[in-house]
Amino acid sequence: MSLALEEILQLPGLHEMSVRAGARNLQRRVRWPYVAENEGIAEWVMGGELVFVTGINHPRGEANLLTLVEDGDAVGIAGLVILTGGSFIQHIAPAVIARAEQLGLPLIEQPYALKMVVVTHLIGTALVQMTQVRRSRNDILGQLLSGDYPSLAIARQRAAHLQLALDEPRRLLALRLAGVDELFERLGLTLGERRWQHTRQALEDQLQAWCRQQPGSVTAHLPGDLFVVLLADTQDLPERLAGLYRQLQGVAGELSLYMGLSSLAEDCAHYRQALNEARQALDVARHLRPASGYCNFSELGVLRLLQGIVDRSLIDDFVSRTLGPLLVPGRKQATALVHTLDALLMENGNSLKAAQRLGLHRNTVNQRIQRIEQLSGQSIDDPLFRMNASVAMLVWRMSEAHGKE
Repeated sequence: MSLALEEILQLPGLHEMSVRAGARNLQRRVRWPYVAENEGIAEWVMGGELVFVTGINHPRGEANLLTLVEDGDAVGIAGLVILTGGSFIQHIAPAVIARAEQLGLPLIEQPYALKMVVVTHLIGTALVQMTQVRRSRNDILGQLLSGDYPSLAIARQRAAHLQLALDEPRRLLALRLAGVDELFERLGLTLGERRWQHTRQALEDQLQAWCRQQPGSVTAHLPGDLFVVLLADTQDLPERLAGLYRQLQGVAGELSLYMGLSSLAEDCAHYRQALNEARQALDVARHLRPASGYCNFSELGVLRLLQGIVDRSLIDDFVSRTLGPLLVPGRKQATALVHTLDALLMENGNSLKAAQRLGLHRNTVNQRIQRIEQLSGQSIDDPLFRMNASVAMLVWRMSEAHGKE
């Protein structure tokens, strides 16, 4: 278990520590504090440490501190703390601060007057306490998500004791990285394992930082490679999840990220069903590769059948044949006819309601209907065409091409 660096800096008694660089990455998780006694740190850390440099046992000039910044970033430490103001390190050179900022490595200045024994005791105690709390929380959530609990009433009481509000309506988001096997085949076991663990930790850090900004969000750790988040159901949830996907793509690197969203679970008694729904939606997202990065179980419908088609080119060809004639590349309103058809399908062919949905005059919609029928060679009143168009529209909304328009 771990604490975010920003959480550590907020601990009572540590207010004198100041961030000098890398503030954009304060969501990094700190596994434990480590005081660097040797000239370098690359051989002595494993990643996730908050490294303290005192200068007591080894000279720490500008060149050495630059090396520590480079090595720390390479091995994935959470941050670097430099003690200043005593007889060993008077100040942090601007070049060291600039390089840490360039790399995004959190660089923190600690005055010598703030005793190391106090700092390490506060951090160590906080890590132990947080470990106990999070282990209990994960235990409860794991039981509820798996359905393996001795008593729902006791689980609810334990959740309330740990300040977990689990009887409020929630959506469950499941996330998974894909392409891990190919990563190990390409890099080998040693380097592949390091890259995989580094990417997984970075994704977890970003995810937890995002959740801290979302009221009502709760993360859960399950065995395996599945990340799970419980989310409050809000109107702007689709936009927030699309933003989360873009953010997490930045740390996924060469791996692919997919997400699946469950329907609304009224309370914790329905978490097991919600997890099953989110897994199904995630599988569809992995197969159909939506531009938003996720699939919503509530909107899957026929997409669950399309998932069974192994050859994705068949789906793309179907969408191209059905909607392709309505797309006009290069024009300002290249997708106007497709959006009009979409509105008509949502309003069961009612042109007046479709015009209201689009914010257009009814005559404009009627003109577009004529154009749609002319280009497609089909009639809006034909039930078979409307069925095909509805299915094609579901895929088109998710397509990468649509997401880039």
